[in-house]
Amino acid sequence: SVIPNTLSASMAPQALSHMEGDVVELTCEVSKATAQHTHLSVGWYLLQGAGEQPAKEILTLSKDFILKPGPSYEQRFLEGDVQLNKVGNTTYKLVIRGVKPSDQGQLYCEAAEWIEDPDKTWKDISRNQTQRTWLAVLSQGTDLSVDLTAAEPSLSEGDTLQLSCVVEAPKSSNFKVVWLLNDKEVARVDPHGVLTWEEEYQERARLGQLRAFKPSNTVYVLTISEVGLEDKGTYQCSVSEMKTPGDLQSIQTVVSSGIQVNVKPVEIHLRLSVSTSTPRVTAGDALILHCEVQGATGPVSLRWWHLPPQQPGHRELVAAMEQDGALNLGSAYRDGGARGSLRLQKESSGTFTLVIPSTLDEDDGGQYRCEATQWSRGRNWTGKGEAAVMVGSIGLGLQATLRSRVATVSYGQSFELFCQVGASYALEEVPVSVRWRFQPNPPTSPLQELVQVLPNGTVLWGAAQPRFQGKAQLAKTDTSFRLHIHSALPANEGMYQCEVEVWRRNVLPLGRPAASTSSNAVGIKVVLPGSKLQVDTKDSSVEIASGNAAIQCRIVFAQENSQFAVTWYLLPPLADTKPLQILRANYTSVLEYGSEFSSPALKSRFLSQRVSSSLFQLQILSATLGDEGSYYCVVEEWLWLVDGWYKLGERTSGRTTLKFKLSELKLQMEKTNDSISAREGEEATLPCRLQSALPPRSQLSATWFQVKGSGRDSALLSLQRDGTVQYPEGRLAARLFLRRASARDFSLTLSGVERGDAGAYYCQLQEWQQQGEGKDWALQALARSGHTQLITIPPESTVLSRICSSPPLLNFILYLPLVLILLLALAVFCWYCKFRK
Repeated sequence: SVIPNTLSASMAPQALSHMEGDVVELTCEVSKATAQHTHLSVGWYLLQGAGEQPAKEILTLSKDFILKPGPSYEQRFLEGDVQLNKVGNTTYKLVIRGVKPSDQGQLYCEAAEWIEDPDKTWKDISRNQTQRTWLAVLSQGTDLSVDLTAAEPSLSEGDTLQLSCVVEAPKSSNFKVVWLLNDKEVARVDPHGVLTWEEEYQERARLGQLRAFKPSNTVYVLTISEVGLEDKGTYQCSVSEMKTPGDLQSIQTVVSSGIQVNVKPVEIHLRLSVSTSTPRVTAGDALILHCEVQGATGPVSLRWWHLPPQQPGHRELVAAMEQDGALNLGSAYRDGGARGSLRLQKESSGTFTLVIPSTLDEDDGGQYRCEATQWSRGRNWTGKGEAAVMVGSIGLGLQATLRSRVATVSYGQSFELFCQVGASYALEEVPVSVRWRFQPNPPTSPLQELVQVLPNGTVLWGAAQPRFQGKAQLAKTDTSFRLHIHSALPANEGMYQCEVEVWRRNVLPLGRPAASTSSNAVGIKVVLPGSKLQVDTKDSSVEIASGNAAIQCRIVFAQENSQFAVTWYLLPPLADTKPLQILRANYTSVLEYGSEFSSPALKSRFLSQRVSSSLFQLQILSATLGDEGSYYCVVEEWLWLVDGWYKLGERTSGRTTLKFKLSELKLQMEKTNDSISAREGEEATLPCRLQSALPPRSQLSATWFQVKGSGRDSALLSLQRDGTVQYPEGRLAARLFLRRASARDFSLTLSGVERGDAGAYYCQLQEWQQQGEGKDWALQALARSGHTQLITIPPESTVLSRICSSPPLLNFILYLPLVLILLLALAVFCWYCKFRK
């Protein structure tokens, strides 16, 4: 889709006249209404004359919110005389302090809207310019004049340029002189005579190619020896009269007229022809490079550079031969053991040959540059040429492919894996080793080493898989390696991979391999004998009034010699709850309870037993309404196979729903939620009261619960209908009390409140009636109270608590009286002995 252009930039056209040194302020309104996320850039420009020259950039606020001055205004921006401020959301103000005649012309504002492409680059989608404002700068008149002269404005490369800036003033003053090239500062001399070069000219000044000095207070000289093409352009000198040498503001500033300096390039005399007789080599082969220099009329020095393709813009010195024939090697080529003894020979007056006896690896490939420099009359000319060399790695084309005739094998069947190795050279001529790796299924760790065959034939078995050592057979034919596994077991199922390592020719000792490659992974599946297990999947229901409940899990069919593991699950009646594991009886009848049924009270109520060879039963003793839900079992079939028990399969039974027979009569309790606060260490009473009257010949039982997030809340205390109290959570038995003020009050008191007691609690009442004289009691009704939120408050700090919480202070208070008593007894004993004497 096309993004509409909503960018708007406006400024009222006007004609302004200011005296030199005044402050000029202009405002520009910029706005946009693009729906996409875009950025704005706003810039101010100055158009001088009739518009035949490009507009000068004054100051721009980029899309990245960075202020960038134009070349002509960079120094004034750094001094704070040119500013661009954003006032409000859409107003941009340009401020020029100390306006100069060079600021005269047409000023306008240009706005651009930018959007970020998917490749993270920014693209301007629209631009808009405002109308122009005419600015006239009236000179105040000056008694300071500056004259700039050049000894010779037309030069050739290597000549010397000398510029003189003569200042005429009615009296001797303090001047600051700035040398300019194409409106950019080159150097400046302050009133104290201190010279400062711009950064790009500092190196040439250090080498003595640039000089700026002051023969007198009114004459300033700039000298450039060995001018280059970058030195051509328009030169000016800017003279600022200062009241005192330390002033920051000038009285007046005069810029000289410009002098155009032309630099003609010197005719290039050197022609280089660079070639190689080894354009394609393999690691370890020699490189031979030739550099032929033509047209040299004076001494020539030569340098060979390596331009590695992995590091664009970087070059590394290989070797250099000076004019007198002295040879210098690069730091990476001084060790003769790695690449051999490097040679740079001068075959004739203009032919040079570089020989690198042994290449290391593919990093030695790339461009090799020859630079020849001719020296004459203190000047030099340099010619360059390059040749490309490709160094192939010993790992070039090295690949390994793993395949198997079968991907699925039956238990006890054998299988083979073939690792086919290929390369762009003859593998028979280099040392090769193969390493076999294995990852069991399901994965429990990364690929483990099974076995490695070294180039000399030595076999090294991995310690991670000892079972393979007596079952695996290794073989090699040409470039193919074979792994044969006899009598496959389930433990042999998983992913296989081979890794091949190669070394360079004639390298002893082998050391680290020069290259390696890994094959694709091949999965082998070991199929166990098929499971014929069938479980009764019909849904059913069990409805009881009270007492015990039995849930059945029936095996319809299974093969002989099988053993079974049975896991019982409960799906609570609440919506969006996960099944809870009650217990698991493995094939050796060892019981393992789930986390929600691990308390001793629940372990004693939920029991699993095998009634017959095909029938398992879950017994729920003293079932309560909290046990309601759907029950089902998961049966696993296990079979002993040579080296262990293996699971053949599993089946899930149908669901059995446990329900309670209750009358329509409901107990009435307070349903609203409440909260109470208790300080740690104190008591907290959780209310639970029956609002309706208790029917005759009925008894009540009560259970307190703490809310859990699993869907099955934790029972804390149970008051049976006969008055006995049980504590499912044994750890809280000493701190839980039922202090019943009336027959309908079942409030729970929690003593010694701890921080971990905070949470939600509720109580559940059950009504029981006896079916007849001497008969069992049956559950008739059930009611649940609202939630009571318990909030714990940290205890107050007292002197006693501080003493008890500080073991050193407590020990001091306990043992100080004992020490005083011992000292007193010792004093009495001494006095007694002295009295006797």
